[in-house]
Amino acid sequence: MSNPLDFFKSPIAISAMLGWILAQLIKLPVGFLRTKKWDWALLINAGGMPSSHSALMSAVSTAIGLQLGWNSPIFILALSMTGIVIYDATGVRRQAGFHAERINQIIRNIVQEHKIDEPQRVELLEIIGHSPAEAAVGALLGIVIAIAVWLAMV
Repeated sequence: MSNPLDFFKSPIAISAMLGWILAQLIKLPVGFLRTKKWDWALLINAGGMPSSHSALMSAVSTAIGLQLGWNSPIFILALSMTGIVIYDATGVRRQAGFHAERINQIIRNIVQEHKIDEPQRVELLEIIGHSPAEAAVGALLGIVIAIAVWLAMV
């Protein structure tokens, strides 16, 4: 039986964790530069620059490729999953964010025109996906992290 702490000896696991954590941390200063306010919710929210989903998955895929080989079936599976995650983030989830923005706007207009009483309104999250640039930066970040971890640990 393996020791649970062996997880922290794995370049793949370290790459995954750093990809996710660093992408989320980078969102803070990027958000500040954009809005001139610190938004601590960016540490846990989806969406924004860079894509933490893309960073996580590209870090895992790259680390697997480095450790097991670029023709490994596990690398091909990881690469396929990375493609699906990035496609989802820039496609389906991004469109859902656009829809949420429109729905929120419609509700605000209806309330403003006094056609309905203002309910206890909870607005839909509008930024849940990523632009292609946010996904690309996240993917590049993940690749760089995996290579750096690999060089440091192997």
